[in-house]
Amino acid sequence: MEKKFIKQQTHLPGPISKELLERRNKYVPKGISNNCHSFVKKAAGALVEDVDGNSYIDFAGAIGTLNVGHTHPRVVRALQEQTSQFIHTCFNVMMYESYINLAERLCKLAPGNFDKQAAFFNSGAEAVENAVKIARKYTKRQGIVSFTRGFHGRTLMTMTMTSKVKPYKFGFGPFAPEVYKAPYPYVYRRPEGMTEQQYSMMIIDQFEQFLLAEVAPETIAAVVMEPVQGEGGFIVPDIAFVQRVREICSQHGILFIADEIQTGFARTGKYFAIEHFDVVPDLITISKSMGAGVPISGVIGRGEIMDAVEPGEIGGTYSGSPLGCRAALAVLDIIESENLNDRARILGDRVIEKMQFLAGRFECIGDVRGLGAMCAMEIVKDGQSKTPDKETVGKIVKAAGERGLMLLSAGLYGNVIRILMPLTISDDQLEEGLQILEEAFEAVLMNDHVVSAGR
Repeated sequence: MEKKFIKQQTHLPGPISKELLERRNKYVPKGISNNCHSFVKKAAGALVEDVDGNSYIDFAGAIGTLNVGHTHPRVVRALQEQTSQFIHTCFNVMMYESYINLAERLCKLAPGNFDKQAAFFNSGAEAVENAVKIARKYTKRQGIVSFTRGFHGRTLMTMTMTSKVKPYKFGFGPFAPEVYKAPYPYVYRRPEGMTEQQYSMMIIDQFEQFLLAEVAPETIAAVVMEPVQGEGGFIVPDIAFVQRVREICSQHGILFIADEIQTGFARTGKYFAIEHFDVVPDLITISKSMGAGVPISGVIGRGEIMDAVEPGEIGGTYSGSPLGCRAALAVLDIIESENLNDRARILGDRVIEKMQFLAGRFECIGDVRGLGAMCAMEIVKDGQSKTPDKETVGKIVKAAGERGLMLLSAGLYGNVIRILMPLTISDDQLEEGLQILEEAFEAVLMNDHVVSAGR
């Protein structure tokens, strides 16, 4: 397939990027990881160009923050207009209409036939932190339950709630108290011989036993669940599990918090992924694609819950900045006018189709899964043992990058390739990106004798 969008002027990284990389290594700590060693010059839609003139197709989307693409014209216009008027006043000092407009629109979009309110912050971790604060204030309880393989952030509370030890938690203790980890379904790794329905019932039973063996339900303020686990490997739970957890929360006065930071804003084919499960959460945390690259996050929830906190108990200097609010309003306009929920489903179908084709060629692809345009492949050493193969994933991501495709890994074992391309990507750009993905598999695996004749 002839490449229409990828052009490579230099070896990667190019000479200008190498010079910048030397400066980066001198002045920026290694604790901040870098997936790509090139430096961006400009980007639009699903295309990125580096400082050396090399171009890339973006299947990473800044870790899911660019559902509407890079530098969407409507977002750029909104930011330009805002910066020409005022940049910041701090909502606590002098309010601005865009904050109110955004809160109103999100409250109307969020599931649930009840009065809602919304508060805005800066990052996903801040949103989760504040959801926890609100839940504890409202319930007058302290316990917080998250799930195995879940990711909620890098602050003290959200790091505690996060399940993956390395690199997120190792050496950073002690952690926040009264945080508990519950089991979360992982259909691909269910016990051999067990049907999906049997497995679902087993995990539900384990969750109910958890509330007997680990923590009493009357001490729990909230259960925080990603409707699809992101960093955990794009694990999609079954509907019965999510609905049963919601029922248990309702029975015991526990708040159900949907962490939609990576799944929200049309990524799964709906504004909020929890809508796929016919479940209404008490609180929803949002960020990432909310601002199209401008830092902003939020908590949306039942009015009486959100109003439980007193003035000054939540907020912050830059929380819900004018730039973030204007960007988020533009994002909502784009999702609606460009039918991005429908587009996500179309893109997801095509990506899953390609992944299944690759699974027929390469035995190392143990599982293909996703919801909407949130798609992933799990790479294993062999189909029988399902031993995670992080090393091969690293090689494939590197080979794709060398060919101009930006990819990310994920998963508790680091053995999942996840796809988070902008939903505004063109059909031709998508096909070229998928072709490069196949070429990367071929480059890494053809010499390793793990190619199947088909399944």
